[in-house]
Amino acid sequence: MKTPIFDFVKKYAASDIARFHMPGHKGIPSALGCEPFDITEVEGADVLYSPCGIIAESEENATALFETAHTFYSAEGSSLAIKAMLALATEKTKKEERPTILAARNAHKAFLYACALLDLDVEWIFPLEKSSHLCSSVLTPEEVEEALMTSNVKPSAVYLTSPDYLGQISDIKGIARVCHAHGVPLLVDNAHGAYLKFLKPSLHPMDLGADLCCDSAHKTLPVLTGGAYLHISKNADPSLLERARELLSVFASTSPSYLILQSLDLCNAYLSDGYREKLSACVQKVNGVKQRLARMGFEAEASEPLKIVFQPRAFGYTGEELAEHLRLHRIEAEFADDSILVLMVTPSIRECDLERLLNAFQKLPQKAPLPLSSIPSPHAHHAQRLSIREAIFSSCERVSVENAVGRICAAPTVSCPPAIPIVVSGEVITGEDTELFRFYGIDSIAVVK
Repeated sequence: MKTPIFDFVKKYAASDIARFHMPGHKGIPSALGCEPFDITEVEGADVLYSPCGIIAESEENATALFETAHTFYSAEGSSLAIKAMLALATEKTKKEERPTILAARNAHKAFLYACALLDLDVEWIFPLEKSSHLCSSVLTPEEVEEALMTSNVKPSAVYLTSPDYLGQISDIKGIARVCHAHGVPLLVDNAHGAYLKFLKPSLHPMDLGADLCCDSAHKTLPVLTGGAYLHISKNADPSLLERARELLSVFASTSPSYLILQSLDLCNAYLSDGYREKLSACVQKVNGVKQRLARMGFEAEASEPLKIVFQPRAFGYTGEELAEHLRLHRIEAEFADDSILVLMVTPSIRECDLERLLNAFQKLPQKAPLPLSSIPSPHAHHAQRLSIREAIFSSCERVSVENAVGRICAAPTVSCPPAIPIVVSGEVITGEDTELFRFYGIDSIAVVK
C-alpha cells in the first residue's frame, strides 16, 4: 500500500529547500531530530480539512482497510472525533427540542466537554449489575432497550465506550440491533480498540453495526500520540458522511501535525502487510503469558485480547503495590489503583519484554488475599441541577472534598488515566461521592459558585 503523505514529506525534507514558512525551526534538526519532517501546508502537502491530494489518497487507503463509508484522520486524538460524532448525531434534532444522548456512565471527560460545547443533555444508562470500578459500565441490549423505551424524549443517539479501560467489551451487535429498531444511531468510543478490526472474526464496532465510531490509533497501533480515526459506517445516514469533514474542522486546530499524519499514513502500509498474522501471533503469545501467570497463582481477568488485567487484591497486593514491584523490574504498567492493574500489549512488544514481565511475577512473594476495597459502587444516580454546559461554563470555586457535599459539580474532577468523572458537571455531590474522591486520590473539587 502506498504512503503518499510520508513519501511527500520525506522528499521535501531531502530537498534542502529554504523554508520561508512555518514552523519556526525551519526544518533544522535539534535535540528532537524530527524537525525536517515537521512541515505545514506547503504546496503539494494537501490540507487535512479540504483534502484533494496526498491526504485524500491516504484516507482512502485507511477507508479500504477499515471497510467504512469513509475513515477520517484526526491529529488531535479521539477527543476531536468525539466532538464531531456528537455534532453529527444531533444536527438533525428539531430546533424546538434539546438534543439528548443516552450514554453509559463510564464516558471519558472528552465526552462531557463535547456535550458542554454542543449544549447537549445526557440521560445515563446504568447497568443492572452494579459496577465495582469507575472504568466499567458494560451494558446489555436489554438494558439499552429499556432505556430507549423509558427515555423522556427520543434521544439523538446512544453512546457507548467499548472496549472500556479494563478491557470489557459490550455486545455491540445486539445493542446496534436495538438502536436501529428504534431509529436511533449508535455511537461508540472505541479508543482502545482500533486493532479489533484485524482479528478473525472482526470485533470492531463498524463491523458489528455501529453508525459512528472513533479509534485512538495511537493506543494500539504503531502511530504517534494524537493519531486517531473517525469512522462512518456504510449503513449510516449519507448526510453524516457529507458533513463529517466540516464538523471535524469546526473543533480542530488549523495547524494539524504532519508528524502525526505521516504516522497514520505509514500505519496503512503496516496494517496491509501481514498485520493480521502478526496480531494473531501476538494474541497467542498474550494468552500463553496469561496461562503461565495463572500457573504461578496470578490469574488475569477476562478482557479483550491485548490487555492483561489483574485484580491484585486476590493475591495479596493493591494495584499500586504491584505497579511499584513491576517498576523495580523496569516495567511500567498502563494503569494502577487500589484494586486494578492494567497492562497493554501490541505486536510491537518485544519477546524480552514479555519474559521480563514473567520474571517479575516469579519474584513476587506470595501473600494472603486482601479484602475487597470497601468503597461505594461508582456510577450512582445523581440529582441534576444544571445542564452540563451551564455547570462547566459557570463561575466556580475549588473546595475541599469535605466541603463539597450538597454543592453542584462544575468542571469534572478525574484521575487521569482513566479520566472518567465520579460526578458529572451539573450534578449535586453526595457524601458517598466524597468517599470515592478520596479513594481515587482527589482532595479538592471545582463547584459552582
